[in-house]
Formats: sequence, C-alpha cells, structure tokens
Amino acid sequence: MTAAITALPAPGLRDHRDELAALLVDVVAGGSSLGFLAGLDHAGAAAWWDSLLPAVEDGSLALWVSRADDGRLDGTVSWYRESKPNGRHRAELRKLMVHPAARGRGTARALLAEAEAAAARAGVLLLFLDTETGSAAERVYRSAGWTEAGTIPDYATGPDGRLHPTTLYYKRPRGAAG
Repeated sequence: MTAAITALPAPGLRDHRDELAALLVDVVAGGSSLGFLAGLDHAGAAAWWDSLLPAVEDGSLALWVSRADDGRLDGTVSWYRESKPNGRHRAELRKLMVHPAARGRGTARALLAEAEAAAARAGVLLLFLDTETGSAAERVYRSAGWTEAGTIPDYATGPDGRLHPTTLYYKRPRGAAG
C-alpha cells in the first residue's frame, strides 16, 4: 500500500535522484515501455532524471513520487505544461511508473489522481498522454476515465527492441475551469 504521495520540487529531485534512477531501471527491466530499452543502467537513468531539472526548476514539469509504508520510493508521475501561447491550457502526463513489486496496490491510480487534481488546481483544462497499446497502463487510464483518441502503429521501440503501437488518451481534470 502506498503511504504517501508528495510533490517533488527541484531540490528533492536532486536529493532523490539515485532512488529515482533505481526505480526507472527496475521498471524498464520489468518490461514497461517508458522510452528506454532493456539494459538501461543506473548511470543512464540518473542522467535522464538530471535532464529534467531545468523543467522542474522553471515549473513547466510537475513531479510526484509515492512511497510505500516502509519509506521505499515505489512510483512516480509527472506532467509537462505546454509553454507555447496556444497550448498553455494543456499538459502532457508523462512517465507514470510503479515498481514491479508494488503493482496491484492502487499506487498508479493514486499517483494519477494526484496529478489530475494538481492539474485542475493549476488551471490545466486538458491532460493528454500516450501509452503502449494493450499495456497494463492502458487499463489504468481507461478505468480512471481517460478517453481514447486513437492509435498510432509502430510508434515506439519497447524495451524488448520490437516496435509497438501507442494509444493516445485525454482527460479534462475535474474542477478545471473552462
């Protein structure tokens, strides 16, 4: 069971980078399609988290983490707010990930709910995402009320090296004005 979900500002990202890198390595090794291939090592994962620092610092990327009752980091999610003038009302949900050992306990749903609520508070009128077609994540989004917008064939290479389709989803956060 997830004990706590908290926002992670830039100092927290720096302080917990190695823990976040370990989570990413484990999630990719578990077969999740997050934009990385099998064999992702800790250094590569840490460098990816480091690359997010500027966006977290300038507020365009909001990031949350979940921790199990024992304090172990077991999941994360983020959204990126569009900076172009015609898209400032929307944000892209990114990298919802739950440690393989923590799946099936409601962690993904709790992270998703927190990101959606924060989006509404921030005035985001539309969230969107893409996820591997047929994945467990797709079932989470559907059950959370996200609407399928379409599927793109051969969109990304999965951790296994094969091309996979992706399905696009969108949702209007509850309580968002618009």
